[in-house]
Amino acid sequence: MLTTPDTRRHAVIDRTQLGQIVLVLQGGGALGAYQAGVYQALDEAGIEPDWVIGTSIGAINAAIIAGNRPDQRLPRLREFWSRMQRDPVAEFVCRMPGWGAAAANAMTVLGGLPAFFKPNPLAALGLTLEPETAGYYSTAPLEKTLDEVIDTEILSACTTRLTVGAANVRTAQMRYFDSRDMPVSIRHVMASGALPPAFPAVRIDGELYWDGGILSNTPVEAVFDDAPRRSGLVFTVNIWHPEGPEPDDMIKVMARQKDVQYASRAKSQVERQKQIHRLRHIIAELAQRLPEETKADPEIRHMTAYGCLTRMHVVRLQAPAVVGEDHTKDIDFSARGIRERWEAGYADTIRVLDQQPWTHQFDPLEGFILHETEAGTILSEG
Repeated sequence: MLTTPDTRRHAVIDRTQLGQIVLVLQGGGALGAYQAGVYQALDEAGIEPDWVIGTSIGAINAAIIAGNRPDQRLPRLREFWSRMQRDPVAEFVCRMPGWGAAAANAMTVLGGLPAFFKPNPLAALGLTLEPETAGYYSTAPLEKTLDEVIDTEILSACTTRLTVGAANVRTAQMRYFDSRDMPVSIRHVMASGALPPAFPAVRIDGELYWDGGILSNTPVEAVFDDAPRRSGLVFTVNIWHPEGPEPDDMIKVMARQKDVQYASRAKSQVERQKQIHRLRHIIAELAQRLPEETKADPEIRHMTAYGCLTRMHVVRLQAPAVVGEDHTKDIDFSARGIRERWEAGYADTIRVLDQQPWTHQFDPLEGFILHETEAGTILSEG
């Protein structure tokens, strides 16, 4: 696990100008260690989020952050990711030359992870199951782990706002459970990470929910569609790659398919929001130029209400690729894989905080300013 000393590099964050600080975390299994590194860098810079949003592993990381006191968040993230590491036998196999990593991943598939999931033999036999147990694995170990690394009282108190996304099995509609509007529990977090067919659905208030990533793995729309609209500095942490080379064998096809599926239209969502926010700013600017008697007209008031002068600075962090990774990268719970992804998230965020792109000049008509970070750094093979 990353042991970089706490250097407390304070970044320039003027909340009176920027508004709320939001952290948006994508789903992606073992790849989520990158997000923990991102949070470490923010924590050391004295940047505590007002709102954390996630799906799947992003929801788990988000709940650990929102469900602990600020001084306990990083230690609890370290504890969680330490428990996610494969057992010593699988680690030994992983270090073997040739097919070692593939064999270790196969051991994870067959035997599970002690603190995360365990095989469900009844599902493997093809027997009829209760909807809440219909999955190739049981996630009871994860529920126990989360209960030990999350303070449920702090989680439900909404000191830091938490939103987790889940997919309604019956209606195929995305549902965001938001601690601003309701008590959010570990069960809601479990629902957000219930990826079928591996993990069974979670029932909440009579409805079954699966992993939100099957509908929207990058839950940025929860920020963009929030009401009332607020200005903010939004860190979106992406762990799947929206762009990549053309695959020329079946392993690469499967790897690219996962990236395309779970990158989840993040770029197109951002582009649409840029257009919408620019139009809102233009409407607001035009409304200010209307005569007072015109502004008083009820119809005009209704139309000008679509205008908005809030502004979002969106910093998009992109996790790098690891040399040799394939379609099983999201189950690479090796000690090295977790460590390298954590360190990459930390280093990338430190670089962004040093640059502080939100302090640079921008078009005042823009209500949505996107700050891209460098992507594609290659780490050593895990």
